Amino acid sequence: MPLSPDRNLRLAPSLLSADFSDLGSAVRRAEEGGAAAFHLDVMDGHFVPNLSFGPALVAAVRRHTRLPLDIHLMVEHPERFLDPFRRAGGDRLTFHLEAASDPAGLARSIRALGMEAAVAVRPETPVARVEPWLPELDAILVMTVHPGFSGQLFLPECLDKIAEARALSDRAGGRVDIGVDGGVTSETGRRAARAGGTFFVCGNAAFEGGAIEANLARLREAIRQGAEDRHAVP
Repeated sequence: MPLSPDRNLRLAPSLLSADFSDLGSAVRRAEEGGAAAFHLDVMDGHFVPNLSFGPALVAAVRRHTRLPLDIHLMVEHPERFLDPFRRAGGDRLTFHLEAASDPAGLARSIRALGMEAAVAVRPETPVARVEPWLPELDAILVMTVHPGFSGQLFLPECLDKIAEARALSDRAGGRVDIGVDGGVTSETGRRAARAGGTFFVCGNAAFEGGAIEANLARLREAIRQGAEDRHAVP
């Protein structure tokens, strides 16, 4: 199930912040609360200093939802993991530009497996580095924290990067999704939407206090307001 054809603003709760003791319920409630997809962080302890999900967890989540699964590979040698995560149920595979020796070839391999291809950029990586491979990509994921751990604060200097990524997409006819990942709250989500984000990964702000449906409603309204602000600018 592709993520990219609908360019309306969408929320993708990050399951790294969910209650693992009742993950099925968290997935169900987020879906009922209007989630458009689920974001799963895959970390290898090398590219980032943490460990997290593997294909088995992705397959378990797939059994609980038909929504798209956005697999974020924060790993070295991402080319090794394409087929396992496709077989587990992934719909979009996001690799890091900093970990890819051949970004265009990697994106083509992902698409050949029937998934959408996305590239993520760390806060210190210029978005302009993505431009040569834009025809091969379905999405750019702008990291608004340093990847590896949930609960970090949004880096406001990344707002300019979101705007730059949106400009790249606009020059490509608006085809490329602009994801925002890290520290997304009602306030930062509004600002990110105003800068041009279209796809918002939300972790703690989605699952905080167990009020998943209400949390997602607040996030969605704030992001909608940000998009309206963007369009109101002359």
